[in-house]
Amino acid sequence: MNNRRNVCLGIILTLIGLMSLSSPAQQPKTDNDMSQQQMDEMNKRGDQHMGFDHLKTTHHFLLASDGGSIQIEANDVKDTASRDQIRGHLRHIRMMFSEGNFEVPMLIHEKTPPGSEVMQKLKAEISFQFKETERGAVIQMSSSNAEAIQAIHDFLRFQIKEHMTGDPLELKRN
Repeated sequence: MNNRRNVCLGIILTLIGLMSLSSPAQQPKTDNDMSQQQMDEMNKRGDQHMGFDHLKTTHHFLLASDGGSIQIEANDVKDTASRDQIRGHLRHIRMMFSEGNFEVPMLIHEKTPPGSEVMQKLKAEISFQFKETERGAVIQMSSSNAEAIQAIHDFLRFQIKEHMTGDPLELKRN
């Protein structure tokens, strides 16, 4: 009886050990993984440089065949203060990006986002359009230059991963 219990206990402990190895918390970190502290610090810098509370808003970074978009909206339709802050921020960002200035994303992430250097170099070949939405705004970035489109995609993929938005990392193919 004791041997049988020891064998069962051994099997259970082995299974628990194997399960903990496959647990996401035990997986090695990749370059794109951030600790909770790093994420909190990035969000704090974001709130400071964007001028609104990230907890009251939702970001989306969406790829398109000719570039993509940055969309930010207030979570609550009645939160006109956040909506107006978003609109002001994205108007400012559109102006900065069209001038080749990517300082705000660098300040928020404390590193140069992939694609931003090429976007800076090819700024004249990229259209940056601002549009208000019901709860915020969107910047649409588009180009007919393949190198610029790739740079926009690299920049947006970085944002998707850093902000963990869950937006698709690849274009949807029809």
